[in-house]
Amino acid sequence: MKEAFEFLKTGGIVMIPIALGSVIALAIFLERMWSLRRSRIVPNGLIQSVLDLVKEKEFTKARDLCLTSNSPAGRILQSGIDARRAQRHDIKERFEETGKQEVAKMERFIEAMGTTASVEPLLGLLGTVTGMIGVFKKVVSTASSGAVDPGQLAGGIWQALITTAAGLSVAIIAFVGYRYLQSKSQRRVLEMEEGSLALLDLLQPAAPAEKKESA
Repeated sequence: MKEAFEFLKTGGIVMIPIALGSVIALAIFLERMWSLRRSRIVPNGLIQSVLDLVKEKEFTKARDLCLTSNSPAGRILQSGIDARRAQRHDIKERFEETGKQEVAKMERFIEAMGTTASVEPLLGLLGTVTGMIGVFKKVVSTASSGAVDPGQLAGGIWQALITTAAGLSVAIIAFVGYRYLQSKSQRRVLEMEEGSLALLDLLQPAAPAEKKESA
């Protein structure tokens, strides 16, 4: 642990925001993994149970089931049940409006993780540049008084490159986590869309011409 701390300390002050970015990325990843788990977004059997109740015209029971699920999928389906007496396009708009709100909640903080993945390499490069400036400043000062020590020069360059390595390492891991969270969120959204379309067809079946166009 002490060796790792000394290694990071060698990189200079820029290592502080790089380390902070890694902590932020990890916190976002863990929080979103917990929030996007399937049991919380689309509880097992919820959509099919609601569809079965709607087929039997048990709208009150279907709505209560959506409420008790306390999930994004439940709230989206509930919005359609509440608007069941409206025209098909109005119900569809209600689905879309509620869906946008729920998707925005699901995807919050994910872009912040993507931003972290983009900024980390720049911070690493900044640390390297400032470190190299210090190295060459030392070279200039020693050159006027005598020969330049190659070992000292190499050691300074090595220290300057630590920040680039650290920034790239954090960025790669953060970007992989960012893409994974995006795909996880998109899978949940697709499942909710399929469920809402199935419910829409039960509440207000599409006209034959509309079905032909969608096909």
